[in-house]
Amino acid sequence: MPESKSTTKTTGLAVGDPVPGVKKVDPILVADNVTRTFGGMTAVDVDHVEIPRGAITALIGPNGAGKTTFFNLLTGFDKPNTGTWTFDGQSLAGVPAYKVSRKGMVRTFQLTKSLALLSVLENMRLGATKQGGERFLTALISPLWRKREADITARALDLLARFKLDSKADDYAASLSGGQRKLLEMARALMTEPQLVMLDEPMAGVNPALTQSLLGHILDLKTTGMTVLFVEHDMHMVRTIADWVIVMAEGKIVAEGYPDVVMDDPAVIDAYLGAHHDTDLGSLTGQLEVAKDDGSPLIAQIQEEIVEEKAAETATKKGTAK
Repeated sequence: MPESKSTTKTTGLAVGDPVPGVKKVDPILVADNVTRTFGGMTAVDVDHVEIPRGAITALIGPNGAGKTTFFNLLTGFDKPNTGTWTFDGQSLAGVPAYKVSRKGMVRTFQLTKSLALLSVLENMRLGATKQGGERFLTALISPLWRKREADITARALDLLARFKLDSKADDYAASLSGGQRKLLEMARALMTEPQLVMLDEPMAGVNPALTQSLLGHILDLKTTGMTVLFVEHDMHMVRTIADWVIVMAEGKIVAEGYPDVVMDDPAVIDAYLGAHHDTDLGSLTGQLEVAKDDGSPLIAQIQEEIVEEKAAETATKKGTAK
């Protein structure tokens, strides 16, 4: 696989202004009224969102924004309180994870899920579908599944070569570095020949030496016709490869648009840094600003302190003048 990848961005993805929930020209995934609560806390509360086909979309937001929970809901690893979503026109609400994968929507995990005591090649084989040898009766008759097994092995070896893991094919997965496990998990996801690949923090814990390699592989997914949706905190990576950015905060979609525009959106800055990130909380006027926004019962008390502070300053100035 070539070392250098084109970072040409896909444009013309949305219909109308880029606001939360904006309609896409050709969405592959559409979600409506998806909510998930844990006790009294709402982790996900997405009114409407569409993922554009054939593009790389970044899902960003501060820790605790609900990004991974939203991933879990869409891919069948968790059940929502409410909501529906469709993938390529098919409803996937309530569909278990293994069936979601078979339909062409696969995901990786923030913490890699490789089987440590199986070889790298065996991990790859597990990712393939339609394996006759997994059924009890057909497993007893090897001619029924031997060709399929050979095809799966050939595809696995081809993907390992593309991800530069072919020299590790016979090694235990436990022997791989953190970055190599990320590569293995991404390669294994491609064994199903998916239409949509969902990556949960692909750069987390990866040695910087492997970062460019991972970026190249993600771009390669797009060039081969796949759609990519990934969660990431590395804003440089997001700016570099994402065609579209969706921002979550407190479970909601608060902004979306093209990377260079959405990164400067006040809603995005507030989501990461807080609405009062540039307010001097050491001053009474700064504290009053926050109190008013929050509807705090301390507003009157702070106002009185400001009046007293100004009176003291006036008295000091008069004393100095004399």
